[in-house]
Amino acid sequence: MSLTAFATLLERLAFTPQRLGKERLLADAFTRMPDPERGLMLAALTGDLKLRQVTPSLLRGLTEMRADAQLFSYSYDFVGDLAETIALIWPEGTRTDPPLSEVVHELATAPKTRLPALITARLDSLGPSERYAYLKLATGALRVGVSARLARTAFAVWANLPLAQVEEIWHALQPPYLDLFAWASGGPRPEAAARAPFRPVMLSTPTDLDQLSALDPADFAAEWKWDGIRIQAVSDGGTRRLYSRTGEDISTAFPDVVDLMAFDGTLDGELLVRRGDEIASFADLQQRLNRKTVTPAMLRSHPAGLRLYDVLIWNGQDLRDEPYDARRAVLAQAVATLNPRIDLSPDLPFATWDDLAALRLNPPAAVIEGVMIKRRDSPYLAGRMKGPWFKWKRDPHLIDAVLMYAQRGHGKRSGYYSDFTFGVWNGDDLVPVGKAYFGFTDAELKDLDRFVRTNTIERFGVVRSVARTKVVEVAFEGLNRSSRHKSGVAMRFPRINRIRDDKPAVEADHLSTLQAMLTN
Repeated sequence: MSLTAFATLLERLAFTPQRLGKERLLADAFTRMPDPERGLMLAALTGDLKLRQVTPSLLRGLTEMRADAQLFSYSYDFVGDLAETIALIWPEGTRTDPPLSEVVHELATAPKTRLPALITARLDSLGPSERYAYLKLATGALRVGVSARLARTAFAVWANLPLAQVEEIWHALQPPYLDLFAWASGGPRPEAAARAPFRPVMLSTPTDLDQLSALDPADFAAEWKWDGIRIQAVSDGGTRRLYSRTGEDISTAFPDVVDLMAFDGTLDGELLVRRGDEIASFADLQQRLNRKTVTPAMLRSHPAGLRLYDVLIWNGQDLRDEPYDARRAVLAQAVATLNPRIDLSPDLPFATWDDLAALRLNPPAAVIEGVMIKRRDSPYLAGRMKGPWFKWKRDPHLIDAVLMYAQRGHGKRSGYYSDFTFGVWNGDDLVPVGKAYFGFTDAELKDLDRFVRTNTIERFGVVRSVARTKVVEVAFEGLNRSSRHKSGVAMRFPRINRIRDDKPAVEADHLSTLQAMLTN
């Protein structure tokens, strides 16, 4: 596969909105591409390529040596995407079309000191589309609407293999996945991952009281939904691994949890920072995520633990086909043998849906997001299907805030101002309290973009400061104290719920409203 073919594929994926359409494009690529190119393409889409880190500052510096710095600044402000801007503004040279494998190899192996010269030489010899693909590959930010799971799903469908089996072995595979594609061609299943494999997790669907009223509460069990991250803890023959719900191995970030996994089996639960009996906020857990190493100080100040929901495998027995109540009984017995930092999420007693609604409205801890509802006779099924498991999250918090800053989005949103910073009043001043880039319709996006363009008062590179007149209703899931933010607060999952053209800016909320939420 040449870099040109890779660039064409990225472009088609970016402009194909339907999931099935993307799967068909990938299936066609798997069929047409030779090894190792197709494996490298798949690794690029799943984020598994390990290349030299190419920073935005390096790319900006190289571009300013090739193009007028002011023109580059204006162009970047207009386009909104660094790779696209550089691809368009870089001077034309003699075009070549190197193999994808050659490009990946040099980016993976080149010494850091040679990167500037290497990147410059490549950009000098590529056309605009190829430059764009090259830069996206180098930075690892493809942004073509293909998640790692969608890419794996597309492979499984194309190869006519069970997705669950592909997911189980994925963590032990290495690009360019020659053994994986050999399996798809009728060869043996790669067994290098037989020890402590990841099993795809069972997911829930959102619900509400109206939907639940049609169901018999006696058929369901309930438990709290904790605000951590969903994990799968696997201990198999002395090999211990901690996975995210998408199959990412996060063991190195949580060695204290791995040390506690003195069992033989596969457990499903929530990863939390725990100080004694207190469950810390998600903000504390976030400080430990995505770390390759964890300092002793961090282990002491942010100790992690597990709160378990389910068991898939125990002492060599696969329990996934057993009903939920039976698995729960095994899990209760198992937890009794484990370290106290690994415990069982408690059952919630309820007789009617109104009983459960009352519990949901008054949780015992601020870090609880709502309740999980699980059919008692349900087996453990990979994926998200409607009926066995539900999540009934608490209603989001709502505040009225004033738009303060905006910048362009990425990909298909690069032509719109779609990333917004909003604030609330602190005395006579507005103080930023969060950012949001979703929650609005396409029509509302156009309205917001029009407002930004006609009400810009200052520019700071790609960021525009706007007149403090537009009020938006912001929804968010939780609030934490934060020393990193001027306001002293940090929102959890903020999004724009609606545009409040009916409300003047002076009637937006005050910082004291958010501060009061912290004490409740």
